[in-house]
Amino acid sequence: MERSKLTKAEIIENIHEKLDVNRTDIHKVLDELFEQLKDGLQEDRVVELRGFGTFEIRARKGRKRARNPRTGEIVPVNPHGVAVFRPGKELKQLAWLLRK
Repeated sequence: MERSKLTKAEIIENIHEKLDVNRTDIHKVLDELFEQLKDGLQEDRVVELRGFGTFEIRARKGRKRARNPRTGEIVPVNPHGVAVFRPGKELKQLAWLLRK
């Protein structure tokens, strides 16, 4: 079963229909929300959205011997950060209900 995507444009349209707010204003608010998320993560802060989830940057150790899956070549991997999302309680419950 192939799942469809929900795009930013569709989210803006859905909010516009529900709240009758100007699409341009909704777009600006969403863009600013994403900027605040990115800024918080760049400042090494945990971004918590209660009822939704938590975003954070976690450190990954480097490795001397990793394999490029495409070529099979052995390559070194430097230590780096990765963005991680942990769903909140309500989102976990929703996912559990949808899985049944």
